[in-house]
Amino acid sequence: MQFIADFHIHSKYSRATSKDMDVKNIAKWAKLKGIQLMGTGDFTHHLWLEELKANLEPQNNGLFIYNGINFMLTSELSSIYSKKGKTYRVHTMIFAPSFKVVDKINQVLSGIGNLASDGRPILGLDAKELARIVMDISADCFIVPAHVWTPWFSVFGSSSGFNKIEYCFEEQTKNIHCLETGLSSDPAMNWRWSALDKFSLISNSDSHSPAKIGREANVFDCKMDYYDIIDTLKKQDKKKFLYTIEFFPEEGKYHFDGHRNCDIRLSPQESKKYNNICPKCKRPLTIGVMNRVDQLSDRPEGFVPENAIPFKNLIPLDEIIADAKGMGKSSQAVEKEYHTILSRFGTEFNVLLKADDNQLKESLSARVAEGIMRVRKGNVKIYPGYDGEYGKIQIFDEGENFKQEEQLSLF
Repeated sequence: MQFIADFHIHSKYSRATSKDMDVKNIAKWAKLKGIQLMGTGDFTHHLWLEELKANLEPQNNGLFIYNGINFMLTSELSSIYSKKGKTYRVHTMIFAPSFKVVDKINQVLSGIGNLASDGRPILGLDAKELARIVMDISADCFIVPAHVWTPWFSVFGSSSGFNKIEYCFEEQTKNIHCLETGLSSDPAMNWRWSALDKFSLISNSDSHSPAKIGREANVFDCKMDYYDIIDTLKKQDKKKFLYTIEFFPEEGKYHFDGHRNCDIRLSPQESKKYNNICPKCKRPLTIGVMNRVDQLSDRPEGFVPENAIPFKNLIPLDEIIADAKGMGKSSQAVEKEYHTILSRFGTEFNVLLKADDNQLKESLSARVAEGIMRVRKGNVKIYPGYDGEYGKIQIFDEGENFKQEEQLSLF
């Protein structure tokens, strides 16, 4: 069966996360988006785990169900530790096939750090040791380095990462089959480094609020079954792992270099001219994902490996509506139109991925239909994100004339 999965989110028990990130709201928004499989996130937090156990029904296939939405037990941990005189900060995702396995993982890790401190706890534990502990508990677990290029908290991050996956995980590299690209990179950027060819590349929302679920996701055509999904990722099976759904990576918070406080945004080439020093405050720049990819890659832009899983760049529907209307995406008019459109198409991904141009023109306001079609062609202007500041995407030019459109109505 074909389905969309978003494995990496956070619960209401994680720092800077919406109080609405509970099982009920996650399932509700997964349905609105058109996602059939969600990661639970945060299974190391005792209160969230209680809520998961109380609400999720086991399906005897390593997955669980709530109100028609499937769930996989996932969590993210932050490892901050010293190795050979340098401090590293690496975020790692763990996938587990049962609550029994999760309980064992939590029992061991609670002796190492305070799991109750946050939904994504910080442990002074080498990422290699974390992988060893988890895989010793159950060989059915799955380890995925999270948002691998983020400057501050990732395996390849410019400020606290490694230059090779093997330097981080050493003998445990044999248990790493998959990497999460993160919002500031897409598969094409990762294809430039031949060392990554052996890994499946997944994309997830890393959502801290219900409406952001599915902003990145994965499309499969396999059994709705934990073991079949993990096997598909291990084998990079192109028949079963169809494509990933991606941000335009420029929209991510760390795509370019810069200093947010100095209002300085620089491409890797521009940073080089300044020797990676901020021209305003004269301190080192925050080096972004594009620059780091340039440093480590051994292939030109545009190279596509033979075994590459395809991807599609999308912009969330509420952002397209907001741009079309010239309003903020949290405005009532945008929210009203979003739900009106979903009442006609069923889900957000039906609109963004499946509806053909004629259906869009017939069912949507002319400007929103045009916006979706432009996004599909990549016909957008992007001001890249940098140093924690999201990039800005512009679909329509300011003052662009557009034929009179009829207002969508709820009736």
